[in-house]
Amino acid sequence: MNAFDVLEERGFLYQLTDRDGLRRLLGERPVTFYVGFDPTGSSLHIGHLLPVMAMRWLQQCGHRVIALVGGGTAMVGDPSGKTEARPILTEAEIDANAAALQGQLSRFLDFGSAAGALLVNNADWLRELKYIEFLRDIGRHFSVNRMLAAESVRIRLEAGLSFLEFNYTLLQAYDFHVLCRDRNCELQLGGQDQWGNIVAGVDLVRRLQGREVFGATFPLLLKSDGEKFGKTASGAVWLDRERTSPFDYYQFWRNVEDAEVGRLLAFFTGLPFDEVRRLGALPAPAINRAKEILAFEATLLAHGQDEAHRAYRAAGGEFGFADPGGEVATSSRIAQAEAPEADASIPGIRVPAAELEKGIWIVRLFVEAGLARSNGEVRRLIQGGGCYLNDQRVNDEQRTVTTADFAGGDVILRAGRKQRRRLSVAP
Repeated sequence: MNAFDVLEERGFLYQLTDRDGLRRLLGERPVTFYVGFDPTGSSLHIGHLLPVMAMRWLQQCGHRVIALVGGGTAMVGDPSGKTEARPILTEAEIDANAAALQGQLSRFLDFGSAAGALLVNNADWLRELKYIEFLRDIGRHFSVNRMLAAESVRIRLEAGLSFLEFNYTLLQAYDFHVLCRDRNCELQLGGQDQWGNIVAGVDLVRRLQGREVFGATFPLLLKSDGEKFGKTASGAVWLDRERTSPFDYYQFWRNVEDAEVGRLLAFFTGLPFDEVRRLGALPAPAINRAKEILAFEATLLAHGQDEAHRAYRAAGGEFGFADPGGEVATSSRIAQAEAPEADASIPGIRVPAAELEKGIWIVRLFVEAGLARSNGEVRRLIQGGGCYLNDQRVNDEQRTVTTADFAGGDVILRAGRKQRRRLSVAP
């Protein structure tokens, strides 16, 4: 199947510089394409997964992946989609983040084979640019009037836009020129907030090289309440297991709204599309089986089979398993999971026995366990009836946890209906 049709069928495509031309190109021969990632953090989050999954499909259809880490552009800061300037990181911080991102991308993309994905860093060509030459050779091709009309710029003008950030479009366009010139890259993909930068790159390649290249964006993925997908009450859902445990990662997908299941299966799993349609159309309560499959497949990609199995069993042991009903025949590897049973894969922390003898303030434990970000947040949870210890509601903000609470084994803290942490005693 033409890779264009795969992406379009599954909903990945939003804006395109030349729809018919790109479809024809992707159906004729292998094409080198790139997607850029901002290395201002050490971990990707679920908001980054849409482009990553599109890259995965394109690679599986025989096209060549370039993952561009913006080690140079991160020193300027992309104003797109931001209401204020991003903090400027040091070169060492950017380089360390870039290395961490490659490790996470390698779970989804093949970097190992001869025709595998490439990871490049635009610091390799941007940090050595000479300013006067860049203005003369590149800057002369850009109209300030057109740049001011770009939505990402207009939004920031009222709050203030630094000249440093104003240059970002030129640098991203220059990236496309360099990759086309040196790597024969013919397609740039990005989020819809990157449309202006992508179009600028397509135009710059045409002016400097006389070549036709293409650009496309992905849709902005929002939840039904208008909030960005991947955001929760406790913050973003990360691919770094130290920030979001595999269990919590699984639970995020397991708890999506019924109406979103089909769309998310199309985006974030590799299941055949006819099966995606079938699972997404299941009525309640059978839709819960589709949610288990979504959660299992998403966790499998991000954390591997063992963690997906453990998260599936732990969640089912805590909250119950969906009745598969007539939905048994599935290509999901969830069927490989062992008979469900509760296990110790609920994330947790160990607390010193000496401190337990004196008693540990329960508010402190909720924060240290990652169930809340502050003491005040825990107090509000308690006042709202949302804090539990071993399924017993906590009503006293001054309650302490002692050795006696561990008489029956490990202790489970719960915030709200779904977030749980296991406390075990350290010697």
